[in-house]
Order: sequence, then structure tokens, then C-alpha cells
Amino acid sequence: MSPCPAKLRSITPEIYHAFLAFVLFRLTMTSVDSLPRCAWCGSDPLYVDYHDNEWGRPVHDDQKLFEMLILEGAQAGLSWITILRKRENYRKAFHGFDPTRVARMSDEDQARLLQNEGIVRNRLKIASTISNAQAFLTIQEEFGSFDSWYWAYTNGKVIDNAPESMSDLPAKTQLAETISRSLKKRGFRFVGPTIVYAYMQATGMVNDHVTSCFVRQERAQTP
Repeated sequence: MSPCPAKLRSITPEIYHAFLAFVLFRLTMTSVDSLPRCAWCGSDPLYVDYHDNEWGRPVHDDQKLFEMLILEGAQAGLSWITILRKRENYRKAFHGFDPTRVARMSDEDQARLLQNEGIVRNRLKIASTISNAQAFLTIQEEFGSFDSWYWAYTNGKVIDNAPESMSDLPAKTQLAETISRSLKKRGFRFVGPTIVYAYMQATGMVNDHVTSCFVRQERAQTP
């Protein structure tokens, strides 16, 4: 049986391909309002707000960089919307993502966090949050800030992939693998290349908003 609807088989190839192009364009958008967005954020208000105001916008504040690193690691095996819904609970549980305070958390704190239903109660993820904070502080001491170390990988520049659709987005890149290896050597955990690439997207080192997305039109191209 032909994959084309019966009514479309009689139209010209030009019209048919134009129709397919329109359908593909709509699949890269979501319409909570009249603004075209990347399709992944759907229509959930929390997801849309994150897409519109955070994702892909360059971050240079160390505390925010630490927050996103921890949240991206917490996502492993889960959906990002699950983590967004627990974000405020994470802020309360981990001292507002202050790496200095998190690095000092004790075994007793870890045991208490394992009973906290507001976060992902995974022993390894909780322990890694604390050890990652310690590794984060070491980078700050060595380079003056985590921001300086992290953004040096692109000389402070944003990588703009200008994807036409979500299918153009990679799960990881060579640069993500390089940063991942470096983080692991420094003692970080839950920083595989796929997680690192998601982190690069979240912190604006990579601009992966699709070309039709309104955010792309308004955000700066450099940090």
C-alpha cells in the first residue's frame, strides 16, 4: 500500500514536497502561545519557561554552573522534566547549590538525604554531589573560577550548530568527550560525554535552539 494519502497521490511533486516540508517544520515547534519553539519542551509551563529563559543562554556564574552540573548528573536515567520538578527541593537539600557548603556535607547528611522524597534518592548520585563539589572547589582554586576553566575549551565562544530540526542534534560531540575525560580525571562522577553535552547545551556553551525557534533570534551569539 502506498504511504501517501490517496488525495495526495494526484497532486504535483512540488506541492507534495512543500507539504512535507511544512509538516517537518511544525514538528520542530510547539505552540503554548504564538511563539515557535524547540519541540522538546512541549507545553508544560515549567519546561517552556526553562526553554525560554535558561536553556542555551551562556552561564558564567560559578554557583549556577555547579547547580546545572549537579542537576544534569541527577538526570541520568531519568527525564529532564522530572529533575526540573524537583529542582527547588534540590536547592533546599544542597544549600542553594553553594559548592563550599555542599563539599562539607557529612555521612550523616547523606543518610538524611536518602530519606528525602523531594530529590532523587540514589546513594551514588547523592554521594557524587558532595564529591563533585569538592572537585569543583579544586578547579576554582587552581584556575580562579570554574567558569575560567570551563569556557577555556571554546576560548569563551559559543558553538552555534544552527540545527534545522531536533533530529540534527547530536547526543555527544568530540569536545564533550574531551571535557568528560578531564572532569573524570579530576574526580567528578556522573559526567559521561552525553551528560556533558547536555550540560554544554544547558549552560549556553552550545546553542542548539532550532533555526525556527524564537529564542535563537533574541539571544546573543557570544557570552
